[in-house]
Amino acid sequence: MDDYDRLYEVYDRFDTEELRAYREFVDLFPPLSSPVALDRWDEATARLAERRSEIVAAFDDGERLAEIAARADRTTAFTALDLRGKYGRAVNALVLDVDETLRSAGDTDNEIPRETLHLLTEFVERGVPLVICTGQTLENVKGFLVQGLGNELVHSGDVSVVYEAGAGVFTPGHGADTKRLLYDDLPEDSRGVVDDVRSRVLRAAPESIRRGCHLQGNEFNVTLKPNHETGGPDAAAVIDEGVVHLLDLVGEAVADRVAVGEVETTAPPASEAAVRATHYDGDAADGEDDESLDDPAPGAAVARAFFADADPEVAGALAREGGAVAAAVPDAAADLLGRLDVALYYADAAELAVRALDKAQGVAAALDVLGIDDPFVAVVGDSKSDLRAMEWAADRDAGIAAAPAHASERVLEHVRATDELVFPPGEAATLLRTIWALNCLVDDEFEAAGADRRTREE
Repeated sequence: MDDYDRLYEVYDRFDTEELRAYREFVDLFPPLSSPVALDRWDEATARLAERRSEIVAAFDDGERLAEIAARADRTTAFTALDLRGKYGRAVNALVLDVDETLRSAGDTDNEIPRETLHLLTEFVERGVPLVICTGQTLENVKGFLVQGLGNELVHSGDVSVVYEAGAGVFTPGHGADTKRLLYDDLPEDSRGVVDDVRSRVLRAAPESIRRGCHLQGNEFNVTLKPNHETGGPDAAAVIDEGVVHLLDLVGEAVADRVAVGEVETTAPPASEAAVRATHYDGDAADGEDDESLDDPAPGAAVARAFFADADPEVAGALAREGGAVAAAVPDAAADLLGRLDVALYYADAAELAVRALDKAQGVAAALDVLGIDDPFVAVVGDSKSDLRAMEWAADRDAGIAAAPAHASERVLEHVRATDELVFPPGEAATLLRTIWALNCLVDDEFEAAGADRRTREE
């Protein structure tokens, strides 16, 4: 009987749904001093052991099959079996975005669900480190990680934080490598552009941006966040305006460093794809009325044209704002602009970063600090910055990719083209259970760590 047949028999013969219910109750039951509550927990623990023992006794590798059935439903288990057949490897690090991935404002009140936090803790206890990969500031990330996972685990040496989408890496417990400032190694010209923009971004902003946005407290990247509810129409409008403001400041800073000269301007791009890229339902500026277009400085017009061509979401914002762009981008300016990244996150943020500092480079640095020389990671995220980490893993045959169903279309295209690991919003635990089952099927040490835990429970 092969693995497929054994798994089929487990889910066909045994009440695995009840087994998982007892497993979840024992894992997530809150600590209470009530004798009645403790009796209930003891009873559930005993029933869990009984249900497990039924599977263990029925198969030569019953311990492994019982562990899978206690965590994964039938669909999840067979997805893991397919992944084993394709890759033949266990995941040895989890690379996890936070906002709208581990937590979702629409479904989990912007908190990481207890089930997800518990599974992450279990992975670390079984030797699978966490790389938390986010655009947030380091202090924000440290705060909710300690709150959710506990100070001991965060400082165990098995948790690394890639913050500001790759500007730095923080891995407590690793001595001189605990904090790596990746932006320290940037060339002076690209770093200088970011420094110049940061110094002017609010001071030189129109009143609507000064009132409607705040500057996120980053170490390096420049990120405008809305003062309105994220995802709402007011936030969408001010972030559209904010990304155009960032483009203009970037262009002026670039023009201070390279020769731009006089440039001809033209109407902004207004393609259907550009407008659709930011989920906008209104009309884009069509450029037919020249009076509707502004008259940007040469450097600003060049930066607008460069990034509108590179990113349809930026192009969509320019189309809606009616901002004129350069008809052509000089080669000298294109070289420096190509090392920068201006990104629009719909109704959430407008950001300036440096392309050399992305989540992919941050993940590589984090894995180096963690001592993972032959990575096979699970990259889980929803945005274009997560896509770069997914592509980094795919190009090196170093992992798999997964995303929530509301992820950006480019992310979903990548995930669907690889293993179709798409999970419902707010339910990252579903994906974690798939990886759990995969590791049980492949990694004897992962399963052995589970046996040790069961011995302690008993």
